[in-house]
Amino acid sequence: MAKKQVSLHVVRLSVLVLLSCFVNYSVCKQIKTYKLSRGKLSVTFTNYGAVMTSLLFPDRHGKQDDVVLGFDTVDSYKNDTTYFGAIVGRVANRIGGAKFKLNGQLYKTDPNEGHNTLHGGSKGFSDVIWSVENYVPTSHITFKYHSFDGEEGFPGNVAVKVTYMLIGENKLALKMEAKPLNKPTPINLALHTYWNLHGHNSGDILSHKIQLLARKITPVDEELIPTGEITSIEGTPYDFLEPRKIGSRIHELPGGYDINYVIDGVVGKHLRKTAVVSEKVTGRKMELWTNQPGVQFYTSNMLKSVVGKENAVYEKYAGLCLETQGFPDSVNHKNFPSQIVNPGESYLHVMFFRFTAH
Repeated sequence: MAKKQVSLHVVRLSVLVLLSCFVNYSVCKQIKTYKLSRGKLSVTFTNYGAVMTSLLFPDRHGKQDDVVLGFDTVDSYKNDTTYFGAIVGRVANRIGGAKFKLNGQLYKTDPNEGHNTLHGGSKGFSDVIWSVENYVPTSHITFKYHSFDGEEGFPGNVAVKVTYMLIGENKLALKMEAKPLNKPTPINLALHTYWNLHGHNSGDILSHKIQLLARKITPVDEELIPTGEITSIEGTPYDFLEPRKIGSRIHELPGGYDINYVIDGVVGKHLRKTAVVSEKVTGRKMELWTNQPGVQFYTSNMLKSVVGKENAVYEKYAGLCLETQGFPDSVNHKNFPSQIVNPGESYLHVMFFRFTAH
């Protein structure tokens, strides 16, 4: 069942890519789909936006389901405003006022969300064609991209690599790397996958349980720009230190969850456990570790009648995002961990997922 589902998904994407090449051969010839498969996991990607287009793993009875929201066609990803499954950057999340100062110089970025910049601008890393540096179907795939000086307003050329890797039978690792080539620049990459452990077409995620190992958040204003404060979650609807249903207190918030959590522990080379998500009906569980200081917990509050894979219609709360990251708008808050990377230095962002079912 799993092989048939993944194969049909890949075939749909591949056929539509080939047909569209008759219209624009020079561009379309570069866009392809790829599959990694080992043990209990099957994951598919496209090099447009380095997007994860599907992930299948079994429930407690062995039934495979695709637990990632997305589309059947590459063209749909090109026209996407949800960032389904994409790598976002050069700076993920928001930059207030679409500007920042670096070494005394003012840089103005693309204001693609009102007066602010979201996920790198109108044509961030989620909307470019990546090349494939290495691909072993049973092991890993590495995408790379050269971000040019002035792209969406950001300074300097940057060499970027993203590697998805299967480990054992039920683990997925993601390594995001970047090196500034000639100027200091902010870098903050994130994976914007929408998860639904009951299956991408199963409805909302309000009955999922989540545990977030974070005692603090960075509060935001009405435009979702951080105020600069770092506050405790104690006694608030944001407290998920103990596992509980996502929907249990969501009604107390305007719209739903869309906030950066400050992950407990010391930021360093070691990975820290960040989140545990479980779904009762299927028994599926997803655990996440990262080396980043923050994680954006987003409950797809802005989804509205989005037609996705297999003609599924995604509504509000259809998926959840766990975007490990540097803090939003760090370039404008000196008390937040810096995202500035200088030539000769390297940016490294690691995510590690474990998928099980009980």
